[in-house]
Amino acid sequence: MKVLYNDGHVDECAEGEELDTLRHSAAHIMAQAIKRLYPQADFGYGPSTDNGFYYDIDLGDTKITEEDFPAIEAEMRKICKENLKFTTFELPREEAVALMEERQEKYKVEHIGDLAEDARITFYQQGEYIDMCVGPHILYTKALKAFKLTATSGAYWKGDKDNKMLTRINGIAFETKEELAEYEHMLEEAKKRDHRKIGQEMELFMFAEEGPGFPFWLPNGTKLKNALIDYWHEMMAKYDYDEVETPQILSRTLWETSGHWDHYKDNMYTTLVDDEDYAVKPMNCPGACLIYKSRPRSYRDLPLKLAEAGLDHRHELKGALHGLFRVRAFTQDDGHIYVTPDQISDIVLETAQLFDEYYRQFGFEYKVELSTRPEDSMGSDEDWQRAEDGLREALQKMGADYILNEGDGAFYGPKIDFHLNDCLGRTWQCGTIQLDFQLPQNFELEYTAPDGTKQRPIMIHRAGFGSFERFIGMLTEQYAGKFPVWLAPCQVKVLPVSEKTREYSLEVGRALRAAGVRAVVDERDEKIGYKIREARGVDRVPYMLILGEQERDGGYISVRDRSNETVQSSLEDFIAKITAEIRDRA
Repeated sequence: MKVLYNDGHVDECAEGEELDTLRHSAAHIMAQAIKRLYPQADFGYGPSTDNGFYYDIDLGDTKITEEDFPAIEAEMRKICKENLKFTTFELPREEAVALMEERQEKYKVEHIGDLAEDARITFYQQGEYIDMCVGPHILYTKALKAFKLTATSGAYWKGDKDNKMLTRINGIAFETKEELAEYEHMLEEAKKRDHRKIGQEMELFMFAEEGPGFPFWLPNGTKLKNALIDYWHEMMAKYDYDEVETPQILSRTLWETSGHWDHYKDNMYTTLVDDEDYAVKPMNCPGACLIYKSRPRSYRDLPLKLAEAGLDHRHELKGALHGLFRVRAFTQDDGHIYVTPDQISDIVLETAQLFDEYYRQFGFEYKVELSTRPEDSMGSDEDWQRAEDGLREALQKMGADYILNEGDGAFYGPKIDFHLNDCLGRTWQCGTIQLDFQLPQNFELEYTAPDGTKQRPIMIHRAGFGSFERFIGMLTEQYAGKFPVWLAPCQVKVLPVSEKTREYSLEVGRALRAAGVRAVVDERDEKIGYKIREARGVDRVPYMLILGEQERDGGYISVRDRSNETVQSSLEDFIAKITAEIRDRA
């Protein structure tokens, strides 16, 4: 695909950037369509993204909703049909400001003021529409053949909550209509699998106006969450972690030592205790450092592996909240490991193997990214080299293909991130392994080396699920609510056909529960067909036991699974089968 660069030359698009260029051009065409329909529109930023494109727009008192999308899309198609040519030009700063002021683009004027003095200021134009941009772009609007607007939301100008809230309109674009149709099918499937919708239907969790972003776990959801946490406990024991629990509220001095008070305070909830500043913890690592420091440590104590299912609170912006994926209170499957430099490779390899077990358990494929030292970092060259070599060595031992992100590590150490692919092809960043030189230094952590000298340990932060809340949201969508037996809130629904088999059904239910199976007897005075449809479609239970007079008189049960296959079985055989599935986490 040939594209126009901002120096005016036309060339083949850089390999792998065709879709990004197409989507960036789609953002300009959408802005042109909106300007035609809403002349007062004032534009902020309009980039392409991994999933499409968007533009942030100030529409004054006018509101655009998804009901307005067909009219905007129709105008975009008209612009594409006009086959307008993209052109580019460059202006000195004063002329660039004058042009944007003339066109009443106050956000562009402000953006120019944020640029470095020697920055080039380039523009792209198609038809009557002019946008400040570095490009590149397609040559003619006709090249955009497949697009769709997908959502609208609020976004603060420059991402600063003290600035005005703009309207963000999102869209998607592809090179062919077939790819767009495939994406639209995926969107429809994603709507069916939306964890917020399924969570409400299955009564897993809820939110209330009295606590935006703070999830309420309902009985069914609590059973699901506890099953996942039980699995986590077993894995921590298998990998020789010591579980700990740190306080929810700790003093300002702790957060000053960790650096959070200066750099993260806006995301923390604070309070006064005995007339002193305290904060609700947004993360668990400083508490782990206090545990490490609570007594002298020797090299013989290392690696010290501490695990915590820690409840954290972070003040997320209200507009960013999204079901269980973005909340203000969450339980993190945290781990903090204190190691000597020589132990880095083995511990990282072991942690990666733990994560591999996690993700294979739930049927997720994943890719791995290694992020190395950024320009603004702390620690010696030797520390960084040793840490990065340790991560690379661990990945090589694991035989994992990985993407290298040069300079994208945290300022306190390099990291490995695990990106999961779900059944719809979406990617989720979940697991992370981060090496940290900073907190051990801030808290003056030490261990006695074999030669008797005091040395500083390296701290490894790791979380495999990210948080139980977010991971449950992912699992809900991955399985469309049809959880594996061991995770399902209700594992068996016992359905008496009539009042005559109610007592037999209650006996069966008691026997199942005595065997540790989460079983519910549906005693309602409803027709059996209705009960079956609800158990299958709403509750999404793995097994239904349909008990009529034949089953009662014969002393057996009729078992219907999710494939709708019904078989007769003795209760004892069924209990043996399902308890084995639960035990083996099949």
